[in-house]
Amino acid sequence: MTSLPSPKNSDEASLRIAFLAYRGKPHCGGQGVYTRHLTKALVDLGHHVEVLAGQPYPVLDTEVPLVTLPSLDLYNDHFPMRKARIWELKTKWDVAEALSFNTGNFSEPMAFSMRAWSHLAQRPNEFDLVHDNQCLGWGLLLMQNRLKLPVLSTIHHPITVDRRLEIEHARTMMERLGKRRWYAFTRMQTQVAKRMARVMTVSESSKSDIAADHKVDPSRIHVVPVGVDPELFQPVDHVQRVPGRIVTTASADVAMKGLKYLLEAVAKLRTERPIELVIIGKPKEDSASVNVFEELGLTDCVTWVHGVPDERIVELYSEAELAVVPSLYEGFSLPAIEAMSCGVPLIATTGGALPEVTGIHNQTCFQVPPGDSEALASMIRTALDDPAARARVGQQGRQRVIDHWSWRPTADRTVEQYRILLSEHPGR
Repeated sequence: MTSLPSPKNSDEASLRIAFLAYRGKPHCGGQGVYTRHLTKALVDLGHHVEVLAGQPYPVLDTEVPLVTLPSLDLYNDHFPMRKARIWELKTKWDVAEALSFNTGNFSEPMAFSMRAWSHLAQRPNEFDLVHDNQCLGWGLLLMQNRLKLPVLSTIHHPITVDRRLEIEHARTMMERLGKRRWYAFTRMQTQVAKRMARVMTVSESSKSDIAADHKVDPSRIHVVPVGVDPELFQPVDHVQRVPGRIVTTASADVAMKGLKYLLEAVAKLRTERPIELVIIGKPKEDSASVNVFEELGLTDCVTWVHGVPDERIVELYSEAELAVVPSLYEGFSLPAIEAMSCGVPLIATTGGALPEVTGIHNQTCFQVPPGDSEALASMIRTALDDPAARARVGQQGRQRVIDHWSWRPTADRTVEQYRILLSEHPGR
């Protein structure tokens, strides 16, 4: 493998960054979008970035190399929760992943972090630092302590929040016990996060939650908001709004995203007016939202769209009269600012960091309390009946994104964190 050029000693020197993404779905918000856009922005600033990733692999800019570290891929969309075959267990990390999975635990973060550590151990002095994107596996401590690599972790929000909400919304005792076991990996993430020299997060709300749930010293947590490309996510003039159409993004069909409350709101509204919901995402078999979808008989007014490129997502936003983020909690919400950037008026809950991100009710967005389908239905009704308010909120929402959320400032502030981290590790 060809060695990378050595860095200069100047503060403005190009940095050599190993960027870790244990999984990275390319669309619909989340880790894949963060990985794709941040690494491109870092390369545009003149830094060398290699992404080390497991399945599903992120879609990256052509100038960003991808190093694949294949997992057993036990949670893929085509064969979810499959059992690994004996001939697939080629390394000790494969065995560890399979054994952990067989006990009901989500094993990918642990196994990926160990594969990444093994890979980096074979490439000494090729990187100045490691940037972990929410993996928080044991391997990060080995990178930090044995390889003496400076390690920085981005925690979008503590997964302990997902754990609490999933357990609260479990429908049976057995499901509740299963959720507890599935999220057992969060104990590992807490232990690793506590030992990270520096942590980045995307909002003040997430900073507070990380400090509380992962017991991280707040002085080691630094807020660097994520961004959006307002030149890509912008209103499309030739696309006409479809009356009564609303759009939402379900990057993960889990309780935290609150999709079932939006479906309940749509069911109420369809009895009084023509309404159509487009969900950007893929339904999860036997999830609460899918069960609500089937129980309410929404097949004639709800459409699922998944695996589409950003350009089509922009068109979907431009075709809608409203976008909705019904989440019970968000650490930031890329789908919220993508919708706002497209000029579509946004209805968002006040869960987690959403008010911090979306701004003021009836100015840059419309706001409702989380977990309240009646309030959501009422706000959708009010907004659909007031074209002037929709136009005002859509315009001011886009301006808020232009003023506050873009990838270049995110990359600049991330590099600042890198240089502080390196200054705390003399000899690197």
